[in-house]
Amino acid sequence: MERPVGVTILTFVAVLLAFLNGIAMLRFLGFLPFLGPVNIRIFNLWYALLYGLLAYIWAWVAQMLWQVDPQAWLFLAVISVFNLCLAFVVLITGGSWYDVNLSVIVNALVLIYIMLPGVRETFGRD
Repeated sequence: MERPVGVTILTFVAVLLAFLNGIAMLRFLGFLPFLGPVNIRIFNLWYALLYGLLAYIWAWVAQMLWQVDPQAWLFLAVISVFNLCLAFVVLITGGSWYDVNLSVIVNALVLIYIMLPGVRETFGRD
């Protein structure tokens, strides 16, 4: 199957999100400080595991998108929503908007883009 330009862009966005989740994982392991009013280092193994899993999943989604796998569309929608929910949990448990803003914006744009009719047709979703 031929890969349209939009799907190629989605693949690179998935790679970007894998990188962002990897950075978040390192922050929750205490290797990188959270930026904001006070530079602090937080260790939270649960959040680190979740973000590490999300980084792996985003890399897997990027591979599926690169191959234009029909299941990639549904999996991309589910993981985008899950990532938005995780960012919301970080916000309500004491995180700042600065820590999750790029992830929220990119995930929301991905979710909006994959719901467009042309993208749905590319993956065989009507």
